[in-house]
Amino acid sequence: MNRKDFYKTLGVSRSATEKEIKQAYRRLARKYHPDVNPGNKDAERRFKEISEAYEVLSDQEKRAQYDRFGHLGDAWRRVQHPGAGGGPDEQVWQTFDFGGGERPGVGDLFEMFFGAGPGRTGARAAATMAKGQDLHQEVEITLEEAASGTQRSVVIATPNGKTKRLEVRIPSGVREGAKVRVAGEGGPGIGGGPAGDVYIIPHIRPHRLFERKGDDLHTEVAVTFPEAALGAQVEVPTLWGGVAMTVPAGSSSGRTLRLGGLGMPRLRGDGKGDLFVKLRVTVPKHLTDEERSLVERLRQLRPENPRQGLRS
Repeated sequence: MNRKDFYKTLGVSRSATEKEIKQAYRRLARKYHPDVNPGNKDAERRFKEISEAYEVLSDQEKRAQYDRFGHLGDAWRRVQHPGAGGGPDEQVWQTFDFGGGERPGVGDLFEMFFGAGPGRTGARAAATMAKGQDLHQEVEITLEEAASGTQRSVVIATPNGKTKRLEVRIPSGVREGAKVRVAGEGGPGIGGGPAGDVYIIPHIRPHRLFERKGDDLHTEVAVTFPEAALGAQVEVPTLWGGVAMTVPAGSSSGRTLRLGGLGMPRLRGDGKGDLFVKLRVTVPKHLTDEERSLVERLRQLRPENPRQGLRS
């Protein structure tokens, strides 16, 4: 007698509704369908097991008997099929009675599931049709390439074991981990269904000068004490070349200035983000006697204590 746990086979609980059983079967049938896994004996075995489980659990009378006794009695025994050897390797799902006395094929199983009756050839064909598997491929690009857009030649391995090379355009402004879709280049469709898609996932290498936050870029620029104190025009780097930036007089170390429109392009073409420049005031490590004298004179002229507010 058949002692298989059909609920476990479909991955549902014993209290599962008819809808839940049907959904589980549909998901598994598409995953292990022989057309999706050509030559895969394990997938073929799994497909037959879930088909067997669904045949029982989708029928109220058979399910009730199975729930009560844990099997379907003598009627469920393996029998010799006309033209088959009838040996121990005969598949259980081949013994089901679909009313015509003939061995069911893959189309019959999907017809049973989707409810297509005799003469409904179009409905039956539609039931077996499914989109092919989507494929994913990661690529590494520079921040400059993400800003200007780039092209990559990638090799894709398809589910049937073949490989193909694709030329993929990565748009300017693409973000880390975004998906660039190449339609119709994925796994082959099932039963005449459309092919799956290929998704290229770019990863942006860290940059030595810029940190990206959304569409904005952040960088740090060193300025001298006189430039920070008196104000100055300094050159700062951008992805588009160096630009002049005004450092306001009296700027402290850590002050951040915004340069509008010098960040990353927005993916949908609506301008660019901004560039934020953080000032880092540098202090000379070695002073000449004259420089030391001048700094000492400045200290005498500016005796204020910037830490005064920290006193308790």
